[in-house]
Amino acid sequence: MPIERFSRRALLTRMGMGFGAAAASSLLQGAGMGPLSPRPPHAAPKATAVIFLFMHGGVSHVDTWDPKPELARLDGQTLPPSFAKGLKTSRIDFTKALMRGSPWKFKRHGQSGIEVSELFPHMVRHIDRMALIRSCHGDAFDHAPAMYLRSTGSQFPGKPSLGAWAVYGLGSESQNLPAYVVMSDGAMKSGPQGYGAGYLPAVYQGTVFRAGAYPILDLATPEGVGAATQRKTLDFIHEMDQIHLETRRGDSELEARLESYELAFRMQAAAPEAVDISRETEATRRLYGIGEPRTDDFGRKCLLARRLVERGVRFIQLYSGTHLGDDWDGAHNDLVGSHNKMAAKSDLPVAGLLTDLAARGMLDSTLVVWSSEFGRTPLAEGKNGRDHHPYAFSMWMAGAGVRGGRVLGSTDEFGLRPAEHPLNAHDANATILRMMGLDHTRLTYFYQGRDQRLTDVHGEHEFTKFLSGP
Repeated sequence: MPIERFSRRALLTRMGMGFGAAAASSLLQGAGMGPLSPRPPHAAPKATAVIFLFMHGGVSHVDTWDPKPELARLDGQTLPPSFAKGLKTSRIDFTKALMRGSPWKFKRHGQSGIEVSELFPHMVRHIDRMALIRSCHGDAFDHAPAMYLRSTGSQFPGKPSLGAWAVYGLGSESQNLPAYVVMSDGAMKSGPQGYGAGYLPAVYQGTVFRAGAYPILDLATPEGVGAATQRKTLDFIHEMDQIHLETRRGDSELEARLESYELAFRMQAAAPEAVDISRETEATRRLYGIGEPRTDDFGRKCLLARRLVERGVRFIQLYSGTHLGDDWDGAHNDLVGSHNKMAAKSDLPVAGLLTDLAARGMLDSTLVVWSSEFGRTPLAEGKNGRDHHPYAFSMWMAGAGVRGGRVLGSTDEFGLRPAEHPLNAHDANATILRMMGLDHTRLTYFYQGRDQRLTDVHGEHEFTKFLSGP
């Protein structure tokens, strides 16, 4: 029988399903039992959505969130030998390089009086909403391994990302938009592995929205193709793929393709409205810095993130910076120039995002995370730079019941190592999952003979008590 004359009955019969199985499958899909169907969390969540703001390239903690007056006082001197012991980078010698104080001033802000650099004049207005963590640390020196570590819990590519685990555990709240969206300034040092699904089914990987006025390519239906024709075409493709899948059970990429076709069809109706920021007021666009050369791009991303959360998107990852030289890593040769530029691009949009979420009552259920892959050395690299420094760096969280205006942990007087409450990538990821109602020890996937998890055999989520109480 020619394939173009197959009826649905013939296709199902060839698949060996029969009408009972077909009916059951239909009921399951209708009841929302697919791979992206909403699933209950392990505990009551404080966050129903996460916006993760990743500063690509390595932000200097001692020039932003972690003031070090002793470092400034001893500017130009070498470290005491006891502090240099065990520290290394590929470019500087900690026993010989000179200490470098921050070229930016630090001031106290908000009722909490937390000291923050003048690099972030807009974000500091929200310091009383932020839980600032000054004791992050890791052991990956290069960008890609450090980004993998922060996102997947491993320095090596191929593991599922935090966003993929969150969607695997909770499913999607939106039937018409992806559950996990990624927006970047362009190519990144980690590549797609930084937001991939790894060994989880491919349907849980991040969906990339590009920069600019048209975040989704090829969204419009081709001219002359009606909705009914497109629906028939998709039904036929779906049936052919199902036959193909029947002989390849467990092919998650094929299953993800099936899901993506259907999602793309539904997105054609919902996504144009979701990404159309022209519907926002002029005041809202100004709040994010849209229309201003320095802030327009990241401002659009931040505003789009808010619109996507409103429409049920579960996890949104925003990257500031690209590996083509326009990122925070310019600090190798030009600390002042690179950090002034990157802070100016992101400071106002991030502040606008927090203001907007709070004004709309969305900050109560949206967790906003700001982080980088590592910090920068308190010692000088060359005349004007700082090298990578995974031993200590800063991040912050806000929203979703986070008790702001607080600082967790500290580093030593030079910002070299954590001195109190060290927090690694596993602890941070366990905490974020816990805020979403997921216990990292119970969120597992059987692979290579054992139950795998994002935090492997590591991670503590006790930090959530600091963030928002038991």
